[in-house]
Amino acid sequence: MTDASGSLTILHDVSFSVTPGETLAIVGASGSGKSTLLGLLAGLDLPSEGSVTLHGKDLFAMGEDERAALRGQHVGFVFQSFQLVGHLTALENVMLPLELRGETAQVRERAQSMLERVGLGRRLSHYPRTLSGGEQQRVALARAFVTRPDILFADEPTGSLDTATGEAVIALMFELNRDAGSTLVLVTHDRSVAARCGRILTIEAGRVASDEWMGAEV
Repeated sequence: MTDASGSLTILHDVSFSVTPGETLAIVGASGSGKSTLLGLLAGLDLPSEGSVTLHGKDLFAMGEDERAALRGQHVGFVFQSFQLVGHLTALENVMLPLELRGETAQVRERAQSMLERVGLGRRLSHYPRTLSGGEQQRVALARAFVTRPDILFADEPTGSLDTATGEAVIALMFELNRDAGSTLVLVTHDRSVAARCGRILTIEAGRVASDEWMGAEV
């Protein structure tokens, strides 16, 4: 809703915590605020008020460079639109987060191993435009997990894929997440995908409508 000042309130009094190793799905109708919430949790967007604490640090008390450095050390991302760098090969895309962290030890080997892990060992030198949507998302998964992030944020990771490809990508994402021991925060409109998580947070009109524990994760 837009008030007299022209401002738009997207989220209202949203408060929750996520424990290490947890898998949390954020669900809701289009326009409910779930992707906005994910952007705030990752420190990609700034709120008008409130705080998000990651590794004991308030993201919004930090400058953008500090937030970027914290994300680089602890956070992985998977987006609906893949967000691969078009002029880099699959291997170079996966090497990139390691290089941005200043790592030099076996960067190429680690990136190649991750691409082999997601079934793209024969696509190392391919550019994103020559890969299918499913292959691009597999590169994105390899890039996200090559740093073994403490927390992974995934925003509608199957939204641009057909059903069969999406199911294969989701299964791979959960498998990689278990292997890495990462915390997973997943935004999805697909209840069957959400049900694979240990917890489901439902957002309606910018508010938490329910917070359900699902038991053992799939």
